[in-house]
Order: sequence, then C-alpha cells, then structure tokens
Amino acid sequence: MLATLLLRDKTYPIQPGITIRQALTRIGIDPQSVLPTRDGELVSEESLLKEGDEIKLIAVISGGSA
Repeated sequence: MLATLLLRDKTYPIQPGITIRQALTRIGIDPQSVLPTRDGELVSEESLLKEGDEIKLIAVISGGSA
C-alpha cells in the first residue's frame, strides 16, 4: 500500500519508507514551500512515510519587504 501526499487538488502516490522531504523532492516540490501535516498535526519533513499515510501539504505564503 502506498502513502499519499495531497497538495490543493493534486494527489501524489508515494512508495513508503522514505522521508517526506525525499518524497517532495521526487515529485518536484520544494520542501521549503509547504508544511506537511498528518491527521491535522504538523509533522517534520524528516518523518518517514508509512503505508497508508495521508500527508496534507499546506502551501507556505511568503512575502517580501518593499
């Protein structure tokens, strides 16, 4: 069974056993641009993905100073 990363309306099936950071890199998402959550709780991008995990990614909005 795969793990799943969810970002907005996109779903990314991922093989478990790698870190969230590694998974993000594989699918072309900058790890610094999102916050990973599992069951509504913030998790470290160094957390290992397990079978059946559903990780919601929250896009980080960054602003600059003028």
